[in-house]
Amino acid sequence: MPRTPTPRPRRRALWAGAAAVAMAAGAVTLPVQAAQAAPAYNYAEALQKSMFFYQAQRSGDLPADYPVSWRGDSALDDGKDVGKDLTGGWYDAGDHVKFGLPMAFTATMLAWGAVESPQGYTQAGQMDELRDNLRAVNDYFIKAHTAPDELYVQVGKGDDDHKWWGPAEVMTMARPAYKISASCPGSDAAAETAAAMASAALVFKGSDASYSATLLSHAKQLYSFADTYRGKYSDCVTDAQSFYKSWSGYQDELVWGAYWLYKATGDATYLAKAEAEYDKLSNENQTTTKSYKWTVAWDDKSYAAYALLAMETGKQKYVDDANRWLDYWTVGVNGAKVTYSPGGMAVLDSWGALRYAANTSFVALVYSDWLTDTTRKARYHDFGVRQINYALGDNPRKSSYVVGFGTNPPKNPHHRTAHGSWLDSLKDPVETRHVLYGALVGGPGSANDAYTDDRGDYVANEVATDYNAGFTGALAYLTAEYGGTPLASFPQPEKPDQAEFFVEAKLNQPAGGTFTEVKAIIRNRSAFPARSLTNASIRYWFTLDAGVPASAVTVSTNYSECGTTPSKVVAAGGSLYYAELSCAGQNIHPGGQSQHRREIQFRVAGTTGWDATNDPSFAGLPATGDPVRTTGITLHEGGTLLWGTVPDGTGPTPTPSVTPTPTVTPTPTVTPTPTVTPTPTVTPTPTVTPTPTVTPTPGVTPTPGPATCAVTYSANTWSSGFTASVRLKNTGSAPLTWSLSFTLPAGQQVQQGWSATWSQTGSTVTATGAAWNATLAPGASVDLGFNGSHTGQNPAPTSFTVNGATCAAG
Repeated sequence: MPRTPTPRPRRRALWAGAAAVAMAAGAVTLPVQAAQAAPAYNYAEALQKSMFFYQAQRSGDLPADYPVSWRGDSALDDGKDVGKDLTGGWYDAGDHVKFGLPMAFTATMLAWGAVESPQGYTQAGQMDELRDNLRAVNDYFIKAHTAPDELYVQVGKGDDDHKWWGPAEVMTMARPAYKISASCPGSDAAAETAAAMASAALVFKGSDASYSATLLSHAKQLYSFADTYRGKYSDCVTDAQSFYKSWSGYQDELVWGAYWLYKATGDATYLAKAEAEYDKLSNENQTTTKSYKWTVAWDDKSYAAYALLAMETGKQKYVDDANRWLDYWTVGVNGAKVTYSPGGMAVLDSWGALRYAANTSFVALVYSDWLTDTTRKARYHDFGVRQINYALGDNPRKSSYVVGFGTNPPKNPHHRTAHGSWLDSLKDPVETRHVLYGALVGGPGSANDAYTDDRGDYVANEVATDYNAGFTGALAYLTAEYGGTPLASFPQPEKPDQAEFFVEAKLNQPAGGTFTEVKAIIRNRSAFPARSLTNASIRYWFTLDAGVPASAVTVSTNYSECGTTPSKVVAAGGSLYYAELSCAGQNIHPGGQSQHRREIQFRVAGTTGWDATNDPSFAGLPATGDPVRTTGITLHEGGTLLWGTVPDGTGPTPTPSVTPTPTVTPTPTVTPTPTVTPTPTVTPTPTVTPTPTVTPTPGVTPTPGPATCAVTYSANTWSSGFTASVRLKNTGSAPLTWSLSFTLPAGQQVQQGWSATWSQTGSTVTATGAAWNATLAPGASVDLGFNGSHTGQNPAPTSFTVNGATCAAG
């Protein structure tokens, strides 16, 4: 039967309230589900924290009272290279590129979740947060849609962005903007953005009719653009090909976009358009059966379209396609079934496996409400609950895969800003400085329930906006079904884990004579939020000794990383003076070993009678060894005191410091970065020490000689591409440092790989282990994979070698 336009009723576990309502209405029969036990997880809290995750991903100008205390304004120049304002939107993952296709997919899925389960958001007290998140991303889409047939679909160059590991607030790399147009089309990105804006128009229709109408106007133009000028966006924006290539093409987005425009407008021509384009969706190889061995994700929305059109029209062909797809994920189809781990996790692919399970779960839960087939209704519903519960902690590890939620959650997601490094280093500091509440990590990369909380393992510990997309909708659904309680007073501002700015200093020469000579280092480790110092100065405080006239005191520098350093002596009252040395115009920011610090070597000179030992800034400065932190030398940004104590007792204004609840950010152990600079003489050194270059980590040399190994290979293939999954196992008795080789026999080409360094020469493919998985213990295995292209045939490799020795294949 046709799908009703109003939200469908949810089954509830809160039967006391349900019973009271039923009794008041004169009902005497309660549903069978009344006996269902209360859920083990607080879905409302998980939903609340997922909303926080999207707030943490926001780019652009943030309000002063922003709930994520460790985030600040960032990327405020986005779009200037093309004369547009492209600020705002979401950063994609743990990086800082704004990729339009996955961003729009995520926005559509969030809006769909709100359309299906508004009660869940209300129960969790998150409706305002949801609308705020959707408004932020759709405001960006409005900016990016600069003409009827023009849409900016990416800001930031992928490789350049990924080379740097630091917080968003202090980025310095160029961030080029990329667009699609009538002459360089991208139907997938345009139609997906149309879907995002149309679905959001539904969410805002009751609360802000004007904004809803604005979104719908843009959505209509974008869909017309997508339909009229056809092409894949990644053929136009080639920088996206290594990150979000449109493997499935644009046909799925044409269906998806038309469907959401139909729902937002009620115009039946959009529904007819969705149905007309549906028949051109991909089929299983050499069949007329619609594809069912993958799932809804940023690239392919076909599977969600099966369910949406089934529920909208009741037509059997859509029902059959939806059932077949969800059967593949549950009981199997013709002997084929998604892989399951012993602990019950559905594992479609190694990279971000929980994301795929969560997306499928959301659609399964929504679709199960509509079904009248009682067997499938229960099967799909229970599948959805089981997979979401697995992510929340119902797994063999008894651990959550959601940062800041549940038992033993991940603490080290692959996320630059949350990590808070000031050294451009994935490994330093050891502990992650911020809690990225609500972020769903990729999870186990194979069907063995194994997981290590390793920031460097981007397969298992990546987080991304699209990872939380269906997951958030499922949480809203389960909150509506089972109830839950959001945390009170969440979130709380985080407390800085250490001094964010400080000065280290030492004496260049022992006290005595008519001068004091000091080496001082300014350090910026800010992360609450990260910020740059562009008008910094230090002050060395001293007392004017009897017999030394103020006019005779001078300050000079003989080495400065601040360039030509303006300096002066200033009277502070009575016999108290300070020498001020300026770094104005420098960008001292937590972005690398040189970028986060500046060194100044200076001399304050007087005449006979000069006594440094009674100077406030002199106290505690060593004459030998490394510089030490000193509060006697104060650090200022313009007129603001950041570090140290003015001799009158004035200290810096403290950063708000409420301990985060409920998870306290671990305090990292910070190893000071020693800087070896020869002690200078009084002779000025005009040349500034160049910025040091970090020596790259050397590559791992494969173990020579014969290898004992086994390889399994499988591929999911569609019309012109495929995703290959490879498992390598060390079957020997000694550790194996591996380099895997094999031949693709039909001219296939590797496009993008993970969990290894991939290369291809002719038909020979080589994968060399990454730093975190290069050596396998006896009996251990590693899962890796790649996306590839083919020209019609995709036969599997027939043999594999590791370090030149043949492996068993199976």
